[in-house]
Amino acid sequence: MRVAIASDHAAVALKATLAAWLREEGHDVADLGPATDARVDYPDFGYRLAAAIADGSAERGIALCGSGIGISIAVNRNPAARCALVSEPLSAALAREHNDANILAMGARLTGEDMARACITAFLATAFAGGRHATRVDKLGVPSFEQEPA
Repeated sequence: MRVAIASDHAAVALKATLAAWLREEGHDVADLGPATDARVDYPDFGYRLAAAIADGSAERGIALCGSGIGISIAVNRNPAARCALVSEPLSAALAREHNDANILAMGARLTGEDMARACITAFLATAFAGGRHATRVDKLGVPSFEQEPA
């Protein structure tokens, strides 16, 4: 699978570890930066990751920052992105199965390497269930805040 991964400075070490592991697992990995732990702004790298999903150069994405919160907010500003912030594998699997998430976000200060690997494994191995979930996911692409619930 083509996987893009990006972080801020707080998660650059975890990003490097996960990128190497994903390559060992046979995935085509694009490391979108940063290359060092010098201070950077997470929105810049979140936007870069979302663009890789939007243009089709990556099928899935991994977004990392200190808490996972900031970068997930940035990524989700792109209408093509459905980024889920998770801290354990069940949520990662449900994000795919029910929400067709295409990007997984985690916090490097909150999630250790082994748990991050378990979350990514569940995320990449789980298919979108479609069915009743597809109608809901379709509504995520077009904001309609004035629409009455069905």
